[in-house]
Amino acid sequence: MRVKFWGVRGSTPTPHAENMRYGGNTSCVEVRLGDEIYVFDCGTGFRSLGMGLRHEFGPRPVRAHVFVSHFHWDHIQGLPFFGPLYDKPENKFIFHCSSRTRSLKSVLEEQMATPYFPVAMTEMKSQYDFYNIEEGKLKLDDITIKTAWLNHPQGCMGFRIETKEGVVVYATDNEPGDAAFDKSVRKLAEGADILIYDAQYLPEEYAARRRGWGHSHWREAVNVVMESGAKELILFHHDPEHTDACIDSVVKEARNHYPKVRAAAEGMEINLPFSAAAKK
Repeated sequence: MRVKFWGVRGSTPTPHAENMRYGGNTSCVEVRLGDEIYVFDCGTGFRSLGMGLRHEFGPRPVRAHVFVSHFHWDHIQGLPFFGPLYDKPENKFIFHCSSRTRSLKSVLEEQMATPYFPVAMTEMKSQYDFYNIEEGKLKLDDITIKTAWLNHPQGCMGFRIETKEGVVVYATDNEPGDAAFDKSVRKLAEGADILIYDAQYLPEEYAARRRGWGHSHWREAVNVVMESGAKELILFHHDPEHTDACIDSVVKEARNHYPKVRAAAEGMEINLPFSAAAKK
């Protein structure tokens, strides 16, 4: 199983020179298991993934399951720019998300409607279907995906991907401090090989002026990985104002508390079982 990061930033894209090493695209993570492709979130990194898939597959059809954690802009703004959706009818994409507030189809249609976007969904030549999921368990091909709600304004879903090769947990956009949600995210992460977790703020930023905004910080991320028994922590959803140097210092400090910590970076790959180091 291969995990690849296409977008790692939170809230808004940050195409600035001081952010280029970790990257400025918003949330998008690909999990590849053999020929099966699973994508988590459709921020601006989703566009980059589409370019990569076009290059890799050429004339062959592209098929993937796409999981959307919630509908905030930084998790859906890459959808209209995902090239394979427009290419050919042999391509097929199955979207999974909760429709607790809205359906993804209606969100996408409105996002691409006048006056917000010049191209309508009707221009998409590929096959695409939308499936509603709620908290629980989903069996797909050779994997099991468990879902749990996270503590975020208007809701956000966390995902646990269980395979024979290992377990990956994608838990972005989660705020600590609610006992029920704190317990739930630790259960979701229990014993995982990789925990991809929200670390948008510095602890002091969160305490001073970010409470109630729906995000976490690196110190809480360390608490979650240690208390859940997960093996490796990947800090994710970096704040737009955090430069490469800032993220470097966060990783260094976090490793004083737990040794297996990395910050997600665009292009970074992790292979399970742990037979190869991550590469950029």
